[in-house]
Amino acid sequence: MNRQTAIVWTSVIGIATNVVLVGFKMMVGLLAGSIAIILDAVNNLTDVLSSVVTIIGTKLATRCPDEGHPYGHGRIEYLTTLLVGVIILATGIMAMVESIPKIIHPELADYSWSTIVVVVAAIIVKLVLGCYVRRAGKRFASSSLVASGLDALFDAVLSFATLIGIIVTMTFHISIDGILGALISLFIIKTSIEILFDASNEILGCTADRELMRKIKELICNFDEVSGAYDLMLHSYGPTELIGSVQIQVPDHLTAKDIHRLTQEIAHRVYAKYNVNLTIGIYAENSDEPAHREIRECVLNIVNVYSEIRQMHGLYIDDERKLITFDIVMPVQCPRKTEIKNRVSRGIRKSFPDYKCLITIDIDLEEGY
Repeated sequence: MNRQTAIVWTSVIGIATNVVLVGFKMMVGLLAGSIAIILDAVNNLTDVLSSVVTIIGTKLATRCPDEGHPYGHGRIEYLTTLLVGVIILATGIMAMVESIPKIIHPELADYSWSTIVVVVAAIIVKLVLGCYVRRAGKRFASSSLVASGLDALFDAVLSFATLIGIIVTMTFHISIDGILGALISLFIIKTSIEILFDASNEILGCTADRELMRKIKELICNFDEVSGAYDLMLHSYGPTELIGSVQIQVPDHLTAKDIHRLTQEIAHRVYAKYNVNLTIGIYAENSDEPAHREIRECVLNIVNVYSEIRQMHGLYIDDERKLITFDIVMPVQCPRKTEIKNRVSRGIRKSFPDYKCLITIDIDLEEGY
């Protein structure tokens, strides 16, 4: 079963299950006069809408690339997740509005043992459905399914709270229906905000999975000619579409033919194993290391003075042009990037006045890794 079919099939199962739950809960809630059960049913109705949105989003996301969207339409799935979050948020707000009057003017609901049976059955069904949908979402990298699965698991918790309220009412003849409705609405709102936050991060462009970045670098460095892999960037154009770039350090005696063969082999290997389209750049490494040891050690000593510099790489000493080039890696929020770069450059020129210095500032995309 391919990814699209699996997501659609999982969503259809969710729709069918929630439609049945909506019918039973709405009937029981209206007969018992329970706002908590009615709101629980409405919440299940939004789950149906969320699943429909997921199906539509998945269909649109699989459209082929075109002139306006050369990397495909995969990011539509992030918009779908955003829409699901908005639907859930609207439900939570509506539930809160309906619950407040019940808290101010409580009314004793008329529960029966059949009510308890329906609610217990709903809890079990929602637990099974939530685990199934969430597992499918992780397996097929669908943030919409993961969101729907989490929502279903929250529904089970909220239905359990409703069950507690029913038992309290039947035992002590105290109405806590409005309070339970308010608690349910708070849980719904909290879930929606988390979903909206995660979806917004994906749309804005968040840090790539650090474990995946580590594995890709490790694969690249396994090639004999490669002494380092740096500046790896990954851009998501959908849950299954990653495009990236990386700089590799290789000896300066390699020919253009050697580099072409090497970069092609690396790109094919990375795509085959991790489904990432990778563009590869080159850092040259001095082959005659002993002749440049003094300059290299001096540069390292100057760079190490600044704690803000997380890493230095790509150091190359061009004797013909009297040029020293390298990159320094600093945190995203470092306010002194340019100042530190200029100080490092001045220190090197002071030690080696015959050489010019070209320094590139890189942002630490793997901060914390």
